[in-house]
Amino acid sequence: MIEIKAKLVRADAAIYATGERVECLIEFVHKVGENVENVNNDENLAWASAQLHCYRKTSFSVSSQGKSLDLSEMIGKTALDAVTQAPGDIIITTKPKILFCDLKLKVNESKIYFFSEFVPRNGPPTYKGHDIKLTIATQRVKSKVQTLAVPIRVLPIPPIARPDELPITVETNDELAPTNPFLEKREVSELETSWHHLKNVIARRAPKFYRISNKRGFVGRFCLFKPAYKLGEDIVGSLDFANSSVVYNSRDLNDSFYLNSLDAASVASEVAANNLHKFSTSGSNNNNKEDLCGEQAGEVTTQVTSHQVCYAMLQTQVVVPIPLHVTPSFRTDLVDVRWRLHFEFVTSTMMNFGKENPVEGELQSPSKIPVETMMWNLPISIYSANPLQIYSPSQAHSLLIK
Repeated sequence: MIEIKAKLVRADAAIYATGERVECLIEFVHKVGENVENVNNDENLAWASAQLHCYRKTSFSVSSQGKSLDLSEMIGKTALDAVTQAPGDIIITTKPKILFCDLKLKVNESKIYFFSEFVPRNGPPTYKGHDIKLTIATQRVKSKVQTLAVPIRVLPIPPIARPDELPITVETNDELAPTNPFLEKREVSELETSWHHLKNVIARRAPKFYRISNKRGFVGRFCLFKPAYKLGEDIVGSLDFANSSVVYNSRDLNDSFYLNSLDAASVASEVAANNLHKFSTSGSNNNNKEDLCGEQAGEVTTQVTSHQVCYAMLQTQVVVPIPLHVTPSFRTDLVDVRWRLHFEFVTSTMMNFGKENPVEGELQSPSKIPVETMMWNLPISIYSANPLQIYSPSQAHSLLIK
């Protein structure tokens, strides 16, 4: 029998960005089985190939008119029919790379092959219903095709508006040092340009102040230092109640901050039109379905929650961490994923929260407090972090062919 082992070269994290190179070591080993009579027989494999597939599984009926002809021709011309190997539709695939043809292995002999391929830039990231896998296929003579799927996580990289001007900014630091005119200039890859552009977007600080008011007047001011963040970063803001006009007849008791992801259908898709029709004609309220600022309805998921008590405070700080396992903002022909900060401010007109106890010298808290809750949504942008900064060890995958 033959065992196929696949191990990604990047062992610390099986995470890649769109346009990044995926490298994998594929080993074929001839192991001795239970049948002792065939110990001296050699194993023979007709062929083996490897390629990247992106599968999409959805409960909606998506028309197949938009599928590219190149993809259907590519699948039809290869011996591996990937549609029958895994559930879901194939939306992106790379050209298969032949590892070998007519491989003979003796007992306990092994062969290692190196596979390298770029993640398609036009493909979707890893998300609900979107799976990106490295498919390794092999076949014996007069036997069916055996496949080994190695899942990977893909992070989206936003498109660049004017890529012709960005290499100039990338080479700025190199030009400050002494250079040799006889040496060839290093070519800047498209992925390096994308990362440089992304760093500029995330590092740009543009503080914005938001006024918080209720029917009694000005409550406070919220400051957000920048609108764009990356995975693993902290969203830092500040609340200022010093100049509140209602500080003498109302107090801010509790503040809650929620980091929400909004999963909605793309405007250009047929699914969005069907969802809008169902949402407008339905009379029932759904907590997970919202229509924000006149936009299409979508599913809201709370990823991070932060609470703090602000009674008798004039200033306070807000820190909301962004998890590393979530998916950044992206948009495809079927889904649109966005992020927002959801605020809940709880105020009360009760100024004295207790009566003094002359015996013990402590305050006796009231049984009921009249409160007023204000809710507010603030859109933000979350981008991908460097995959090398995310620790997610990848295990070895194996397939045993008897």
